[in-house]
Amino acid sequence: MAVVSWKEILLLTGLVVGCYWNSVSCGFVFDDVSAILDNKDLRPATPLRNLFLNDFWGTPMAEERSHKSYRPLTVLTFRLNYLFSELTAASYHLLNVVLHAVVCVLFLRVCRLFLDKTSGLVAALLFAVHPIHTEAVTGVVGRAELLSSIFLLAAFLSYTKSTGADRSIVWSPIALTVVLVAAATLCKEQGITVIGICCVHEVFVAQGFTLPMLLDTLRRFLQGKGGFPYAVLQTLLKLIVLVISTLLLVIVRVQVIQSQLPVFTRFDNPAAVSHTPTRQLTFNYLLPVNAWLLLNPSELCCDWTMGTIPLVESLLDLRNLATLVFYASLGLLAYHSLRYRHSSARTVIMALSLMVLPFIPASNLFFPVGFVVAERVLYVPSMGFCVLVAHGFRIVSHKGHLKKISWLVIGVLLTTHAVKTFQRNWDWESEYTLFTSALKVNKNNAKLWNNVGHALENQNNYAKALQYFLQATRVQPDDIGAHMNVGRTYKNLNRSKEAEDAYLVAKSLMPQVIPGKKYATRVAPNHLNVYINLANLIRANESRLEEADQLYRQAISMRPDFKQAYISRQGELLLKMNKLTEARDAYLRALELDRTNADLWYNLAIVNIEMKDPPEALRNFNRALELNPRHKLALFNSALLMQESGDPKFWPEANRRFLIYVEEQPDDANGYFNLGMLAMDASENAAAERWMRRAIALQAGFRSALFNLALLYSQSKRETDALPALDELLRHHPEHVKGLILKGDILMNHKKDTGGAKACFERIVRMDPTNVQGKHNLCVVYFEERDLPRAATCLEETLAMAPNEEYVRRHLSIVRSKMAAMSAAGEPLTAAGGGGAWPGGEKNVRTSSAESLGGADQSQPGDSGRSDQQTRGKTTEEVNGIEEKRAAALRRLEEIERILSGD
Repeated sequence: MAVVSWKEILLLTGLVVGCYWNSVSCGFVFDDVSAILDNKDLRPATPLRNLFLNDFWGTPMAEERSHKSYRPLTVLTFRLNYLFSELTAASYHLLNVVLHAVVCVLFLRVCRLFLDKTSGLVAALLFAVHPIHTEAVTGVVGRAELLSSIFLLAAFLSYTKSTGADRSIVWSPIALTVVLVAAATLCKEQGITVIGICCVHEVFVAQGFTLPMLLDTLRRFLQGKGGFPYAVLQTLLKLIVLVISTLLLVIVRVQVIQSQLPVFTRFDNPAAVSHTPTRQLTFNYLLPVNAWLLLNPSELCCDWTMGTIPLVESLLDLRNLATLVFYASLGLLAYHSLRYRHSSARTVIMALSLMVLPFIPASNLFFPVGFVVAERVLYVPSMGFCVLVAHGFRIVSHKGHLKKISWLVIGVLLTTHAVKTFQRNWDWESEYTLFTSALKVNKNNAKLWNNVGHALENQNNYAKALQYFLQATRVQPDDIGAHMNVGRTYKNLNRSKEAEDAYLVAKSLMPQVIPGKKYATRVAPNHLNVYINLANLIRANESRLEEADQLYRQAISMRPDFKQAYISRQGELLLKMNKLTEARDAYLRALELDRTNADLWYNLAIVNIEMKDPPEALRNFNRALELNPRHKLALFNSALLMQESGDPKFWPEANRRFLIYVEEQPDDANGYFNLGMLAMDASENAAAERWMRRAIALQAGFRSALFNLALLYSQSKRETDALPALDELLRHHPEHVKGLILKGDILMNHKKDTGGAKACFERIVRMDPTNVQGKHNLCVVYFEERDLPRAATCLEETLAMAPNEEYVRRHLSIVRSKMAAMSAAGEPLTAAGGGGAWPGGEKNVRTSSAESLGGADQSQPGDSGRSDQQTRGKTTEEVNGIEEKRAAALRRLEEIERILSGD
């Protein structure tokens, strides 16, 4: 057996790099989003054992919605990528290119078993550049094919060494083969088919049997004319070992999926739910379609579901001729290879086994799969195709007059394929480029129109996205998902009536309940989100809360394990309805279904907050963070809860969580604001100033940050620095009472600008004539202006508004005494200029910042729900602020619900 030289390795590697170097600049697209971006199994915080409990997409295998694709070794390589580069797409693509080069080298080694040196290299070169491989190499999820192929080829090469020089059995290569087959299967299910390839090699290549010889031996045995030859017995023994190992792997695989096949809909694979003979005719027609993609990969498409390939519904359909031609060609090749013993026959039989056996699991002939055609599943079958092409080249090139032509054809073939592959890689640059390229090939696939719409939606181009979603409904009027997309886009465009109409159309297309039949097996779980989305839309109307709740309950009745319905129902709806106990109980029910869902623990904590149980809320926030240490909302709200507890022992942990939060959300000003508030609590003024300024830089006019920065300056005796912050605050929020009070205080006490202070307090009184604090401070200004009668009248009005405020009564008494003394001395009660002082050193006592600004000042939406100045104890303002805090909690719940429902 000829080995592979370093020159050949470098040639193959260079060719692969030349064809695929541009794939490194591509992002995560299509299935990569679910397998990489949304897959928690990649994160270091997820236990490694979860890789062996969940499917390829991170869903527990026990769940009905699981895809049942069990590929833990592939996910492990994704996790290694994440460990080194997190979600940098280039490293994932680069590793795929490296793995493809490894497959090419191993494939060349396999080719040397059946082909000469030149034709074997031709097969490997064609495999390296074939455009059909772009989905497997450039699509990150195609790594399952790459890894499985490596172990598959390694297992086959190991098995070829199981026959000794004296034709005895060598067991160590067989044992290694079984291990490698298991590894191939743990990368992708089709890896197990290498057992069949080994069996074909053992019978027709290693032992040199032909089909007539085997039939004759069996006939003689049945007729009692002799037993099986020793070579046959040896072969049977090896085959029995292979078959038993295969059966064990199959049993383990069935146990892993818990004897359940995944649920696919007619949109994924229309033929799978069609009646006889449509189902059989269509599935058989798909075989020549796949063969044509290998022969002519000029029009490639990332998604062949839905209406891409119309159903073959009649025997008179002309497409059946393609099926007949395919089977006739396959039959002739099989007849040629099984009848004769020469090297050409052996090459053809091995090429057919490489092409046919690995494709069987994806063929739909024995069990339905979730796609019609998928280019990446042709990765291994294309090996057999390349061997056939190279074998044909060898035959033709040995004919003298055709030698040059055959080389010319191969050269053109390799060049055009390489160029096509390089160009095809650019299609995978982004989801928009991928799906628009697919629409050029096929415009009858509603899923493609939907996916282009999603790509535009991610760019916030809702108007253009709506056009694609509407076209999807025209292409496939019964596509529930397309109508849901239309509804969601109308909602994003604030067209609620059209959104509700679209959701109602989607709801009308849902399968009806059939007595005695499990509903979950007849509907895609994500389609049940139509009830959630519709309920989320109509509950904005306070008069339709019960109607929304009925929709949530309907979704739960259809699928009692539908966690999304529990999550959504317990959001703003039940809080608005003040059904806190019911909300808590429903979340506990949902947690019985899935205790590993961090979002459920988070939402339960929010309910605990509303039920005035902060310790339990903090415990549930912590459970969410144990499952997902970088859960953004749990980080923020648990830190906020610790901060607002007023207990200094919680502050270091709150600070740590806010720091992680701003790492995750570097553009959210609220995180920096709360870091600043914590620093103020700890009297770390420099840090507080830095964080507040960061918050203001991110959110111009951030009310609470501007006020607290000014307050920080004032308390640090930097009143001059406080004035610019207050001016900026009042420019954005001219009615900010506390800002006006603080500015008036600084102007009067530190700038001696009585007129400026008077303007501030007069603005307060104009906005709110009942504001005791503003009114009192205006009285102080009148006193400073030596207008004692006006000051006295002002204080009398203030006392009438607040008869229990002792300081107002005391100040009025002082002014009246002053007036009486001046009258007795014959002095005028009003005078220009000057600036008096309260007797006893009480000048402007009610305008000092720390005392006069007491009480909570609720933040505007987006200001994180913190007060402008923290207070300890139960103040009147805190009691009055309960409803505002409830509103803030509702907004937080609405945000997590929107993320989870994908609405």
